[in-house]
Amino acid sequence: MKAKVLLSLILLCGSLTAPTARAGDAAPTASAAPASCDLPAYLLTSESPLPKVAAAVKAGKPLEILVIGSRSTTIPSSENSSYPARMEAILKEKLPPSGVVHVSVEIQSKKTAEETAATFVKLMEAKTPTLVIWQTGTVDAIRAIDPDDFRSAVTEGVVALQSAGTDVVLMNLQYSPRTETMISAQPFLDNMRVVAQEHDIPLFDRFAIMRQWNDQGQFDLFSPSRGPELAKQVHDCLGRALAQFVIDAAHREPAQQQN
Repeated sequence: MKAKVLLSLILLCGSLTAPTARAGDAAPTASAAPASCDLPAYLLTSESPLPKVAAAVKAGKPLEILVIGSRSTTIPSSENSSYPARMEAILKEKLPPSGVVHVSVEIQSKKTAEETAATFVKLMEAKTPTLVIWQTGTVDAIRAIDPDDFRSAVTEGVVALQSAGTDVVLMNLQYSPRTETMISAQPFLDNMRVVAQEHDIPLFDRFAIMRQWNDQGQFDLFSPSRGPELAKQVHDCLGRALAQFVIDAAHREPAQQQN
């Protein structure tokens, strides 16, 4: 029961009832970033590369991005407002128009990192993404999975994805002040950072980003009163941040981006 209560609290940004979908279906066009999306530069940069993304963009080949995550990847009845869809819109705006950008979503609802990683071999056989963004850690933290076991599972998943020939970005837990004292997030955050460093892959620090927004008053992540509207705003900013993060990790020079 406690796990169910925690899960309902921490999945701030909504849930999904539909099957796997193309994130960019009828995605809205990008627009100027609102002030609420502002972040310090260090949260949007990575020293680890995305060589396959860089090569695809340089060659004008389709950039296929697969987001693997939980229900917090989506917003009910507003799929075009989800962060994968917003990321796709921003990437299409920022990258050269000669290429094609597709972002799709694979929901692994209520699965631990170990359970999700076990699906990767078959999933990569069915899809051929240039980049996989793996959002994980929340379910493991809620279930109090042993942090060492969690690290091993994330490592196995990353190895499986890299062996399939795709670039990988790890995305860690959501930050929620409503659950901060109810789960121990730090061991999972630390272990994801270790795995990212060991395999020289970028880590998108969603936890630190959302905490920054909350602490600076850009979003009130404690109050549930704004509901779907708050979720849309947070997802929009996450999508923008993630697009910039991918561009940076691919080491795209400013002249190679669209103004």
